[in-house]
Amino acid sequence: MKRRSLPVAAALAATAALLLTACGGGDDKSSDNDKIAGADQASKKPSKSAEPAGAAKDKPDGVDVSLSKDMNLVFDWDKPKAKNEAAAMDDAANYLRAIYRGVDKRTAEDAAVAAYSTGEGLHYAQVQINEWIKGGWTGTGTRRHFDVTTRSTTNGNSVEVAFCSDASKFYGKEVKTGKVLKTEASPKDFGYYRIIMVKFPTSDDLWQASKVFVETKAAKCQ
Repeated sequence: MKRRSLPVAAALAATAALLLTACGGGDDKSSDNDKIAGADQASKKPSKSAEPAGAAKDKPDGVDVSLSKDMNLVFDWDKPKAKNEAAAMDDAANYLRAIYRGVDKRTAEDAAVAAYSTGEGLHYAQVQINEWIKGGWTGTGTRRHFDVTTRSTTNGNSVEVAFCSDASKFYGKEVKTGKVLKTEASPKDFGYYRIIMVKFPTSDDLWQASKVFVETKAAKCQ
């Protein structure tokens, strides 16, 4: 077995770490009868820069979430019938796109991050993006998200979006050299995520990530 050089090993750690650190603390176990964690999280109003005029395929809610061509996020998700849950699920995907866009654009202050996250969800996104920036890496390849489920609070203002992620074909790439740091697939590539989405007070369509909980090396996703 080849020994990885330190830069490759570090890049692997960064790639696996993106969206693989629980934010919010507390017991990560849940049941259908549990109160959704973070349901009372207040939403922070997006900045003016997060609300450009016009709409396009890559601009849901008027916010650009487009990524570079070599960074592919796949969402094999079936939409729920409930309108709120469907909208929250869409914006949970946009939250992930916003994080990777921040990695791609080398900034944790991108308008998409501000638009699709609030509170601890915003802090989490910024920490993840900054780790990639510090390491001198961006991402490349395909990251697949699947087996999604949703559940909402009785007042309909908070929705938990839970899903699996497969990053076995997603790699770190050195920004300066363009070198792709490929690694063998491992259990570290699979995670189970719960993102708590809260409705933005003045919009029926915009939802923001307020908390993120993650189970690493998730056997249920392998």
